[in-house]
Amino acid sequence: MGMMQEFKEFAVKGNVIDLAVGVIIGAAFGKIVDAVVSDLIMPVVGLVFGKLDFSSMYVLLGNVPPGTDMSLDALKKAGVPVFAYGHFLTVTVNFIILAFIIFLMVKQINRLKRHHEATPAAPAATPEDIVLLREIRDSLKK
Repeated sequence: MGMMQEFKEFAVKGNVIDLAVGVIIGAAFGKIVDAVVSDLIMPVVGLVFGKLDFSSMYVLLGNVPPGTDMSLDALKKAGVPVFAYGHFLTVTVNFIILAFIIFLMVKQINRLKRHHEATPAAPAATPEDIVLLREIRDSLKK
């Protein structure tokens, strides 16, 4: 079997396609959670803690050249070492929310699986020839 044939069989398997769909949906879902965290949650957290822009929180680790703006982007462009912990906190909150949502989804799927497995399958109908043989056996016993 050629390498191309093996690759074709591998790529067409259901698990690979399911994985690809999961990765695509996960990436799109990650963007939604990113937007929720950066546009909805972090401004509220910043307001509670007294900072309006949480993602631009940093600590200077070096000297600032004269005339450089004190914004995070300007300092990074000027090559000043900064400890940008605000972005890290935003990404951490993003991860926690995403992990919690995935946990809830897996929990729900497992609950549905248990419910599906718990329902007993209906017994298969006895074939007609077996029923006839049983009737003959019972009539012979009499």
